[in-house]
Amino acid sequence: MMDHVQRLRRAFEPLIRRVMHGYWRFSRGATLGARAMVIDGAGRIFLVKHSYVAGWHLPGGGVETGETFLDALARELGEEGNIRLGAGPQLFGIYFNKRMSRRDHVALFIVRDFRQDGDPQPNQEIIAHGFFSPGALPEDTGRATRARVAEVFGHAPISEFW
Repeated sequence: MMDHVQRLRRAFEPLIRRVMHGYWRFSRGATLGARAMVIDGAGRIFLVKHSYVAGWHLPGGGVETGETFLDALARELGEEGNIRLGAGPQLFGIYFNKRMSRRDHVALFIVRDFRQDGDPQPNQEIIAHGFFSPGALPEDTGRATRARVAEVFGHAPISEFW
């Protein structure tokens, strides 16, 4: 049953995304996102797999009206990874996400000081999660996530595009 629901979500995700960005175009001047590269003491990166889009991705999401980037980051990490921020995350870069829309920008933060009080519970949004070595990411890790990992670990120049 869950596989059928996930397949439907993934099939309709591009349409839903376009409709939502149409709405945001008139309700907001721009859309902003906050994502984190959470790196544990062993140098592994925390990734999540969503029910509505294929592949593994860095945790994060949209900055809501009245939220700061750090507020949004803390909220998303709690929701997606049961991760609580410690000392201030480091802003790594701000990217133009033209694949999403001409109005979307994403801030990437590096998080090394955190705690995770138990595994996150699977829910309707996040169906899998885990820490992975930068050199052994899951095969279906998203293009943008792979690009950010290469940038953060010095294997590629930093792009201005997500």
